[in-house]
Amino acid sequence: MTTPPERPKLYHITPVANLRLIVDDGGLVPDRVMVERGGPAQAIGISDIKRRRLEQLEVSCHLGTRVGDYVPFYFCPRSVMLYVIYRANHPNLTYVGGQEPILHLEADFYEVVRWAEAQGVRWAFSLSNAGAFYAEFRRRLDDLDDLNWQAIAATDFRPSEVKEAKQAEFLVHEWFPFTLVERIGVHSTGVMNQVREALAGVEHQPAVEIRSDWYF
Repeated sequence: MTTPPERPKLYHITPVANLRLIVDDGGLVPDRVMVERGGPAQAIGISDIKRRRLEQLEVSCHLGTRVGDYVPFYFCPRSVMLYVIYRANHPNLTYVGGQEPILHLEADFYEVVRWAEAQGVRWAFSLSNAGAFYAEFRRRLDDLDDLNWQAIAATDFRPSEVKEAKQAEFLVHEWFPFTLVERIGVHSTGVMNQVREALAGVEHQPAVEIRSDWYF
């Protein structure tokens, strides 16, 4: 659809309450694993969509796997999902803590792909919300042009076609190492201090920055 940026970035959002568990695990695990464990310290997301990702939606380019088997990322900060969290008015939203405690864990797309292919880890991306039945999936770098990068970068996503394309996801099967997180974007000084406390004594230290432009 449009030309990708030279160095695309990936963003996983999670409450700061989950960071210590992520660090202790050495990385991120998919929803399927979290459900088997009894859930994270603080869950976010829309309950019926999470269930659909776990039980129904297959990643068509990797037959036999479901969306809930993958660690999900967006291609942008300030995502549509973060807006839902900010508005806090969706009837099936399980999280009601607002956007301030939410972290953006940022990674470099090409570094992640390089790691995944070296380790034999499956990856894919969707052209829209991976939690929708109509989502299309790709697994080749040559297909990056199929993403609507203009919509992904848009700050006004009221048009339905922009909203759908902006929700494109990058998926990593089973496991994502914390060492690939390059930067953690936070909303406030208070949350930054919580992040630094969670990272105390940890070998891998991503940059931690207040990024108000990543929030609503």
